[in-house]
Amino acid sequence: MTGTSFRLGAIAATLAIATTLSTLSGCAAIVVGGAVVGGTLMATDRRSSGTQVDDQTIELKAGGRIKEAIGDRGHINVTSYNRIALITGEVPTEADRVAVEQAIARIDNVRSTVNELMVGFSSSLTARSNDTLVSTKVKATLVDAGDVSASAFKIVTERNIVYLMGRVTEAEASRAVDLTSRISGVQKVVRVFEIVTPAELATLQPLGPPTNTAKPASNKP
Repeated sequence: MTGTSFRLGAIAATLAIATTLSTLSGCAAIVVGGAVVGGTLMATDRRSSGTQVDDQTIELKAGGRIKEAIGDRGHINVTSYNRIALITGEVPTEADRVAVEQAIARIDNVRSTVNELMVGFSSSLTARSNDTLVSTKVKATLVDAGDVSASAFKIVTERNIVYLMGRVTEAEASRAVDLTSRISGVQKVVRVFEIVTPAELATLQPLGPPTNTAKPASNKP
């Protein structure tokens, strides 16, 4: 099945066991995911309110940029957390994969991209429905655990691969990955975290102006 779909303002996040990540910024380790913007979560989110708005704007602009780049080919989701754009889904060719990433990287305020697009046939509606169910199970598991802040994670699932995004400590990241990896139906967990120290977590400040000079970095548990 073809046609481009875009996951805008995705649900809250979870973690990941090892996978190669594309472009990520600075020295901080990045792993895929994010939290819902709006309502009470705006107050508890570890991003500044301005960054949350930037993330929503990036996701909203992504659809048009992708259509300009490759038309209606493929099934593509863009999820932004802390101005880091995670790109998931399927495209027909490697050239399309590269073109999509370049288009997303040019959106205002995108600091870096994590290109997890697969070259191949678009996933079925049944598979996508199952991915939504898996994300719901991950969120519920993090909430039920009680020893992690579920609202700190943004969860994206593609082809039973769970991507977790968020600004978290290494202890939080490891705990979330462990919990997620135990869930039935989860094939793999991919970390798209920005790792902070406990001291930094206690005094999180809004990020400065975005840059597009980030270099790739990966973090494996």
